[in-house]
Amino acid sequence: MSQLLARWLRHAWLLTLGGALLCAGARAAVPLGPLDLTGYAGADGAISVQHQGDTVDPYFALQALLLAREFGLDIAPYAQPWAHWLLQRQKPDATFDRFCRVGPVWAPCKTADADDALLALWMRLLDTMPHELESNPRWGISHRASGAALAALMDPSRGVYMVSPVYQHGLFMDNLEVLSYQPTCKPPCAAARARSGRLAHDIHRVFWDADTRQFLVSTQPEQKAMPDAFYPAQVTQLYPLLFDFKLIHLHPKAHYRRWMQQHRASWLAQSHKDFAWGLVALKFQDTTSAGCWLRETAAARGTSHWIVTDEVARQVLLHRRVSPAAPGVACH
Repeated sequence: MSQLLARWLRHAWLLTLGGALLCAGARAAVPLGPLDLTGYAGADGAISVQHQGDTVDPYFALQALLLAREFGLDIAPYAQPWAHWLLQRQKPDATFDRFCRVGPVWAPCKTADADDALLALWMRLLDTMPHELESNPRWGISHRASGAALAALMDPSRGVYMVSPVYQHGLFMDNLEVLSYQPTCKPPCAAARARSGRLAHDIHRVFWDADTRQFLVSTQPEQKAMPDAFYPAQVTQLYPLLFDFKLIHLHPKAHYRRWMQQHRASWLAQSHKDFAWGLVALKFQDTTSAGCWLRETAAARGTSHWIVTDEVARQVLLHRRVSPAAPGVACH
């Protein structure tokens, strides 16, 4: 159960960040401005999880860069140095570790807690730099090896991806992230579209619980015994909206409004005890909630409750001229 809880925690940090960036075709019409990762990105290309932090988790760095790019921030000063840094540390089986600072050196200290989503995000980032991908043989080798490693995680009995060769269960949120990766391909792309269609169907079949009319977090049977609390049970229900995943008999905007009415106060209070959760509001242009998030999480910036993806979310909102809610505005 500890592994499941750890995975929930990772997605709790990113729940409000992943959806809008990973929606197919979600591009900012006009560039918003430069991304500033001062205090996160080192001269060697590494991107730490927290400001001046001593850990690097490739998952968060990839999510942060892709989030910034999808919302129109210029990631060029960081993307290629980060890709070179991470490529040098990709393991022979194409998976990645997490890293801790040991003096001036970043050393592997933990295995990734999600091979499936991480591999999909890595390939997605490489696809954003097609010239380098085509001209640098090592990039091409890494991309192909990553695709093969991801394919090996498919559970043929369920039709969804497993977390890793060690943790052979599937997670709903991971599978949505894999589904959101659309490989670049020259026509015809019918085979890729067919694979995506099958995966979407199987994700729904495996994780939708018709009795509770909710999505299950995991294929692990013990997760059904977990309390139906805000975290992780209720945040999971919002995740499909962030990925434009179809919900049976649920209108996305109505579902969002209902979720926000029920859980807004809990969402805004998370940074006081957990981590700041970013861009739920931006998905539906909910600038009121976005302004409340900026105000309520201001004190968390730069602390252990604030990670690189939260910093990107803040910069996107400010570039879009969303202002923190005024002191007199009721947010809870």
